[in-house]
Amino acid sequence: MFVYIPKGCLPMWQAGGMLLMASLLGACASQQHTVAPAVAPTATPAATPEEIRKTVVEYPCTQGAHRGDSVLYVENTLSAIRSARQDPQYKFIEFDVQYSADKQAVVFHDGSLRRIFGERVKVKDATYEELCQLSENQIPTYEQVMTLAVGKPLNIEIKSQGNQADDELLIDYIMTDIRNRGIEDQTLISSISADAIKYVKARYPEMPTGQIFWRKASTYLPFDFLTEGLYQEIDDSKADYLMLHVSNQLNIKDLLRFKPKNKTLVFWDFDNTMYLVHKDPTDRLWSDPEETRASDITRSHAHLNPPSRRSPLAKTEAASL
Repeated sequence: MFVYIPKGCLPMWQAGGMLLMASLLGACASQQHTVAPAVAPTATPAATPEEIRKTVVEYPCTQGAHRGDSVLYVENTLSAIRSARQDPQYKFIEFDVQYSADKQAVVFHDGSLRRIFGERVKVKDATYEELCQLSENQIPTYEQVMTLAVGKPLNIEIKSQGNQADDELLIDYIMTDIRNRGIEDQTLISSISADAIKYVKARYPEMPTGQIFWRKASTYLPFDFLTEGLYQEIDDSKADYLMLHVSNQLNIKDLLRFKPKNKTLVFWDFDNTMYLVHKDPTDRLWSDPEETRASDITRSHAHLNPPSRRSPLAKTEAASL
């Protein structure tokens, strides 16, 4: 398949349009066909995620360690958690919990071992002993991580495996431990699953919660109702924190403009960082007292206030959620 461009029409094409057309046709174009090089007007390159992360910060933030110190160490391992616990730049530590086949609570992000350990095995289908063998003992239990992590505020993500009964069993197990340790006011429970968040709020109403999202349409389509709809979603689940992938920072101005005062915005990335954004006095780390002053909050140096809402993103990791 190829596209015919009449002679004399080429200068009217914009570079961005040509790139979009090429991407749309790429899947069905035959490898045998070649297209002669064409000269097009110079266009501003699309903003990459790295460029977005390095744009000027306009908002005070609190920085946390996403999956522990996952740049220096393998994510969610004891080494990553220990490093995050010791590093003063991280004000809280996030890690992921799910069940093994024998109902051991393990700290691991993905549903399978393929990305990290190259094994096509699902966590929920392997016993903890098998997971240890396949990972060279790099998948810790929840208890092992808690022994290292307690002392800093925690963000514990419930990795739903698609079974609500098991999700609730895991939540109850974690909440029993949190209460026994007396750290309810130091811990946030988060999940992609709205049902998991609803269960936490119904059973443990004192617990702060966060609902997690990947890319949302409101980032690329300039309609107010889409941004407002995000807050309606977390209002329905009773979540306190809206936790968005960093790509959604393209829409940060509207996200802050429509943010209710009883909700707080958090951005996470595939690397080791999470940023809690402080816009209102009520925007605070779940462990902070209500009288926390803006002057007590560290200004982030990496994220926020990116260029254009309509700037497309370059290739990013797909294993986000």
